[in-house]
Amino acid sequence: MIHNELDVLTELVPLGNSLKVIELGCGSARLLTELLQCCPACEALALEVDAVQHAKNLARLPEMLAPRLRFVQQSATAIPAADCGFDLALMLKSLHHIPQGAMQTALAETWRVLRPGGWLYVSEPVYEGALNDIVKLYNDEGPVRAAAQAALDRALSTGQWQQTAERRFDMPAHFPNWESFEQRMLYPSFADHQITDDLRQRVKAAFDPHCRADGAHFTRPMHVRLLQKQAV
Repeated sequence: MIHNELDVLTELVPLGNSLKVIELGCGSARLLTELLQCCPACEALALEVDAVQHAKNLARLPEMLAPRLRFVQQSATAIPAADCGFDLALMLKSLHHIPQGAMQTALAETWRVLRPGGWLYVSEPVYEGALNDIVKLYNDEGPVRAAAQAALDRALSTGQWQQTAERRFDMPAHFPNWESFEQRMLYPSFADHQITDDLRQRVKAAFDPHCRADGAHFTRPMHVRLLQKQAV
């Protein structure tokens, strides 16, 4: 069980140098923030399309990181950066959220902004497990998760990338109660899952058997692929 994915990243990518990092679809940028705290010589650009989450990121940007971390509201399909400017790109549970028809554009943009030899670290949830069985009642991500892996395979077939590592591991997911699950999973700011009263009750009925005095504990299987930009 991996409790902090930064451990996986640091195992696969040497982070001791003054790297320039870009995260695409950063969400709350938790891992990126921890990375910058551990690597004081690194700088980062974090992109997020969701206006609500972007505003939260700007509001809680730690003062000590402000000179080295910049948040921009933008999509991975149009990265506001020059060619070959980054050493490492992160996609943490974000590739499958890009519209399927735009995934290749996002990967091509990522290739453009990475220096030759730069890494793309893609971490995607696996479509299995008890938590997945609950979520797919209202948001079945089977097709988009498969599309994300297929997009990586197509990118590799171009010869512009080489896959240098692959990891599969489990991560814990904890919800203190139903209300926390409902707020976080059913009503995220970046998506409207069209939750009706009937659907809400069906999801709650599936969630409740997993909830104990200390909340609901799940195991989330993850799949990481590390790609390296080739000079072509």
